[in-house]
Amino acid sequence: AGPGQAAMYAGLQELGVANGEDLKETLTNCTEPLKAIEQFQTENGVLLPSLQSALPFLDLHGTPRLEFHQSVFDELREKLLERVSAIALEGKVEERYKKLEDLLEKSFSLVKMPSIQPVVMCVMKHLPKVPEKKLKLVMADKDLYKACAVEVKRQIWQDNQALFGDEVSPLLKQYILEKENTLFSNDISVLHNFFSPSPKTRRQGEVVQKLTQMIGKNVKLYDMVLQFLRTLFLRTRNVHYCTLRAELLMSLHDLEISEICTVDPCHKFTWCLDACIREKFVDNKRARELQGFLDGVKKGQEQVLGDLSMILCDPFAINTLALSTIRHLQDLVGQDTLPRESPDLLLLLRMLSLGQGAWDMIDSQVFKEPKMEAELITKFLPMLMSFVVDDHTFNVDQKLPSEEKGPIPYPSTIPEAFTKFLQENRIACEIGLYYILHITKQRNKNAFLRLLPALVETFSDLAFSDIFLHLLTGNLTLLGDEFALEEFCTNLFDGFFLTACSRKENVHRHVLRLLLHLHHKVAPAKLESLQKALEPTKQSGEAVKELYNQLTEKLELRKPSPAEVTETPSMELPLPTVPTPASR
Repeated sequence: AGPGQAAMYAGLQELGVANGEDLKETLTNCTEPLKAIEQFQTENGVLLPSLQSALPFLDLHGTPRLEFHQSVFDELREKLLERVSAIALEGKVEERYKKLEDLLEKSFSLVKMPSIQPVVMCVMKHLPKVPEKKLKLVMADKDLYKACAVEVKRQIWQDNQALFGDEVSPLLKQYILEKENTLFSNDISVLHNFFSPSPKTRRQGEVVQKLTQMIGKNVKLYDMVLQFLRTLFLRTRNVHYCTLRAELLMSLHDLEISEICTVDPCHKFTWCLDACIREKFVDNKRARELQGFLDGVKKGQEQVLGDLSMILCDPFAINTLALSTIRHLQDLVGQDTLPRESPDLLLLLRMLSLGQGAWDMIDSQVFKEPKMEAELITKFLPMLMSFVVDDHTFNVDQKLPSEEKGPIPYPSTIPEAFTKFLQENRIACEIGLYYILHITKQRNKNAFLRLLPALVETFSDLAFSDIFLHLLTGNLTLLGDEFALEEFCTNLFDGFFLTACSRKENVHRHVLRLLLHLHHKVAPAKLESLQKALEPTKQSGEAVKELYNQLTEKLELRKPSPAEVTETPSMELPLPTVPTPASR
C-alpha cells in the first residue's frame, strides 16, 4: 500500500477496525489464503444475517463486492450527514451539543480518511465551540484547514489574527484594484461613472460578500477587519478603505445581523447617510437626523468620531455632501441669503470637514471635530455664489437687444482669493472642484475656461486626483465640439493637464483616456502636438504605454493612405473606405 492507500485507511486502527495493512499481514502469515480472505470478509463485512444469502446473487450479475460496499457506504454516509444536521437542531441546547461532541470524539481520528472526512467536518461545523485541541490539529494541517467549513475557520481565526489577516489581505488588495480599474476605465461617460452604482448594488460585490460571509455574526472578526481597514487607511491614505468600512457595515445591516449592528456605534449614522448617498442628496429631514447623531456624541465617547470621520471620508459620502453643497449654494442665490444664514449648509460643511479630517484624526488619536475656518463661510462660499450670479447676468445680457456699446464680454479674470483658497483650504478646494464639475456638466464653456487656471495648483494636488479627473473627463465629453478649437485645447491641455503629466503618471493616463474617446474631435494640428507631448518615457508604466499604443493605432486608422491623397479614383471603382469618426 502506497501513501495514498495509507491515507484511505487513516485512523481505522485506533478504532479497532481492520484495514488494508491488517489484510496484508494476515495473508503473509497464513497457509490457506482463500480461507483467510473468506474469514476476513465475514468478520469485516456488513453484519446483516439476511444479506449473506443475497450476496451470491450480486456475484451472478458480475457486480464486484467493492461496488456493492461502496454504494452501501455512500448511502450510510448521506444518512449520517442528514442525522448530524438534524441533531444540531433538535432537543435542548446542551443535549444536542453533547451528542455532537461525543460523535466528534469518536470520529475525529478518521478525519484524514477522505471517505469519512465530510462527516467529521459536518459535526465540527454544527458545534458552536469545537474543542481547542481539535482546532489546533486542524490548523496545523494545511489540507484539513482548507477542507473545513467557514463556521470552523471563524473559531480558528478569532484567536489567530495573523492567520485571519492572511485570508483577508488578498481580498482587500482585490477591492482596491477593482476601484482603481473603474476610475481608469476606458469607457468615458457622463451617465455611467464611478459614482453611478447604487449602494445596494455595490454591496453585492464579490469582496464585500466574501468578507460578510467570513465574519458571520462574529463581533471579534468584524472588529479585526475594521482594525485592518484603519491600519491600511493610515498607511496608504487610500480612501477606498473608508468605502469598504461603510459597505461592510451596511452589508451586515442588509442581512439583519443585529449581533454586530447593535454594537457598532456608527450603525444608525451610516444607515441614514447610506440613504442620502442613494439619493445623491442630503434632504432636510435626514440632515436633522445626521446632526442629531453628531451632537449626541457624549463626553468620554469621543473616540466614535474617528469611526464617523472614516464613514464620512468615503468618496461616495464626500460626493453626496459636495453635490448637496453646490445645490444649496444655487438655492441661496435665488433666495438672496448668505451662506452663514443657512443651518443646512453649515451642517454639510461640518460633515465634509469631519470626513476630510479623518486621516489626521485617526493618525493623531485626537478625537474632536476639526475647527471650521470662518473665512470659508464668510468669503469663499459668497465668492462661488458671485460666479453663479455672473453667469445669470451674462445670460440676461445676451438676451437684451444689443446697443451701440456692443456685447458685454464674459468675465475672464478670477479673484486672487479664489486661487488662494483652492491652494490652502481643503474644504474650499473640494467644493471648488465640485463647482467646476457642475459648470462643465452644464456645458458652460465660459465659466470652465475662466476657472480652469485655478486648478494648476490646489491643496495637496486634489485637482490631479483620480476621482476628480475621472469625473472631469466624463463631463468634458459634453463639451466635445469645443475640442475642435485651438484656444480651448491649449487652455485645457497645455494650461492644465500637461503641467502635471510628467510628474504624475495618473494624469498621463487620464489624458490618454480622454483622447482615446475624443481624438476625432480634436483639431488635427493640436492632435499631432499632443501625440508628441504624451509619448511615454522610459520611466512610464505599462498602463501608460498600453494606452498610448491604443491611441497611436486609432490615429493610424484615421490617416488617409498616400495613394488616396495623390490619385482621384474614377467613379466606376469602389471608393476606398475611410473609417468615419463615428466608428472610433
